[in-house]
Amino acid sequence: MWWIYALLSALFAALTAIFAKIGIKGVDTDLATAVRTVVILMLAWAIVLFKGSSQGISSLTKVNWIFLVFSGCATGLSWICYFKALQLGRVSQVAPVDKLSVALAIILSVIFLGEPLTWKTASGALLIIAGTLVLIF
Repeated sequence: MWWIYALLSALFAALTAIFAKIGIKGVDTDLATAVRTVVILMLAWAIVLFKGSSQGISSLTKVNWIFLVFSGCATGLSWICYFKALQLGRVSQVAPVDKLSVALAIILSVIFLGEPLTWKTASGALLIIAGTLVLIF
């Protein structure tokens, strides 16, 4: 079941690139990121409220808060850089390079989370890195 959500995530990420490229034309990318963030904020809270998940906020620990804030900061910085890259480059170049995050996530998950690095996972990460280098150069 996880892979269905992962595929949907990939689809929506692809649409994000297309919609963003059109939407940022002639616009300051930081402003565009701020608008996008407000939309995401409203959508996320609407889902939480619809599902009745908001009462779970009191069960968040200090560690949950710290790392969710870190994650939010990393997401915001990623979006700011992504929009600037989209404004300066072509979607067909920027989006695949942005997906280098997959290989970086694999490496970081091994280092910080102690996840196993299998031959298959390492090979996939190396292929992503190689593909990214081909697109850059």
